[in-house]
Amino acid sequence: MSRARKPEWLKTRPPSGERFTDIKESLRDRGLNTVCEEANCPNLGECWSGRDGPGTATFMLMGDHCSRGCNFCDVETGGMDALDDEEPEQVADAVAEIGLDYVVLTSVDRDDLPDQGAGHFARTIEAIKDRDPGVLVEALVPDFRGEERLVRRVLDAEPDVFAHNVETVDRLQWPVRDRRAGYEQSLSVLRQAARESASYVKTSLMLGVGEYDHEVYQTLADLKSVGVDVVTLGQYLQPSRSHLEVSEYVHPDVFDTWRRVAEGELDFLYCASGPMVRSSYRAGELFVDAVLRDGESVERARERARAGD
Repeated sequence: MSRARKPEWLKTRPPSGERFTDIKESLRDRGLNTVCEEANCPNLGECWSGRDGPGTATFMLMGDHCSRGCNFCDVETGGMDALDDEEPEQVADAVAEIGLDYVVLTSVDRDDLPDQGAGHFARTIEAIKDRDPGVLVEALVPDFRGEERLVRRVLDAEPDVFAHNVETVDRLQWPVRDRRAGYEQSLSVLRQAARESASYVKTSLMLGVGEYDHEVYQTLADLKSVGVDVVTLGQYLQPSRSHLEVSEYVHPDVFDTWRRVAEGELDFLYCASGPMVRSSYRAGELFVDAVLRDGESVERARERARAGD
């Protein structure tokens, strides 16, 4: 069966530019991975080239093989490597050399490790902050099987943004995600982060995998009820013929409607919604210019959002 042709709004320019090359070389010199490349992100060129702003990169910790097998993801499953104890310092060095003031840390799932990688996440956050406390760090973490002590280990490192992706609506968690993941499990992680930390709490949804509008609305309402501040919605793109097929290419106008619903009706602090949006897409612009650099507390920003300011 042939795949449907992508509409015009999903076409992107190939990556290029001096800054793109500098970031790529710096990462290669240190043997670091980015989800930008591993997940074939369509925005890699724009983010790394820094068009209309500073370049951003999302570092993928703990290797490039995942212990889970989600049907939407292009990262290899199995063949887990030992942790590189030098990686936290290597990432911190790269952040300083590239000159990032906002960095996203994510990872593969590491169900094979006793702490599922929570300590490695925390050490990387701390290494970056030790070099420059002014660097803003977003931690986009796995679900840690819902274990509160592991979520708390990351929260104790004080990331500026704590993110975990619910990915899709409740009904479609399988076949979209690995069976070890789950809707309620992800909600519990986000709820704990909102309850126990001063970090902004963020999550992401993919559209175009077979969801219905009422399910998207219910998911947004559920996310708001557990304390999520920021939500991003983007189009699912099939990485290869062996992955989950695209059910629908959602029109940009529909994404814009969901943005208005999220911000105007459900009072999320911020919603990025569009076909090319990804969970860490243009992360610096979402927060550096808007709220975090202004020194506004999370609670004050939440109050302002509720008041409609």
